Amino acid sequence: MSYLEVKDLVVNYTQNRRTVHAVNGVSFSLEKGQTMGLVGETGAGKTTIAKSIMRILPEKGCKIVGGSIKVDGVDVLSNDEAEMRKFRGKVAAMIFQDPMTALNPLMTVGDQIAEVLLLHNDYDNHTADEKAGDMLELVGIPRERSGEYPHQFSGGMKQRVVIAMALACDPELLLADEPTTALDVTIQAQVLDLIRELRDKLGTSMILITHDLGIVAETCDTVAVIYAGKIVEYGKLEDIFDNPKHPYTIGLFGSLPEVAEGQPRLNSIKGLPPDPTNLPEGCAFWPRCPHATEACKQTIPNTEITPGHFVRCIKEVEANG
Repeated sequence: MSYLEVKDLVVNYTQNRRTVHAVNGVSFSLEKGQTMGLVGETGAGKTTIAKSIMRILPEKGCKIVGGSIKVDGVDVLSNDEAEMRKFRGKVAAMIFQDPMTALNPLMTVGDQIAEVLLLHNDYDNHTADEKAGDMLELVGIPRERSGEYPHQFSGGMKQRVVIAMALACDPELLLADEPTTALDVTIQAQVLDLIRELRDKLGTSMILITHDLGIVAETCDTVAVIYAGKIVEYGKLEDIFDNPKHPYTIGLFGSLPEVAEGQPRLNSIKGLPPDPTNLPEGCAFWPRCPHATEACKQTIPNTEITPGHFVRCIKEVEANG
């Protein structure tokens, strides 16, 4: 059994009496100590999947309609809220996309890290403060700054504080939601190096949510490509990068700049992602796909084209019989 198993996850939002189909039957697994990349355009459902694992979806207007999520054999969706409070931070932790909204502006960064430590450990206040200082130093921030407030830190430093909070209790599973999006290139590289170093040191399993294929290439063992709330291609890093099969995955790679070849302009994917309140029949990508046929408007099964490499495309279904 894999450490994390997500099966047939379906999540809907309700907006102005309309149903937003955010996640539509997502299944994947993650082994202990491995990193999986969730890749796709904005609005594909990546963050909703992560928040479903943490059970931090909005209480109103959002519902997990079906599926199961198991972490180390425990069904997360059947846990009560008291069990989830123990789960969050200790078993699984999340690095949020925007550190500005993830940190409390009225608390010092040291107190915010100490709060996590006090919740999950039998520490007194002094021990928690010392451990919070240790965590700040672990992410490259002098412990003397633990008494400062979030507004006194740069964007990159705030992101480091959020990482320190997420890793404070040595979680077994780390969900990193585009942790470098708001950072400049230099700080981005430093933060990624830090995440990889801490992941390897602590043996943490990780899901990295991003739209940056370069980050995926440097960090991940497996990759799941998400489109309109479904995984359209899944496999080992080498499978996805060396042998992409789904037209959407191929389009993502085609939109990357080739500086060495003097590429005059990028090749964008034509069209826009579909309206999640009114998804197309069959493969949701067919309105944008250059190879679309009438068969694409039917339900497309997930096809294993090589061991561990799955593609949801009618071309691969026909090619593999």
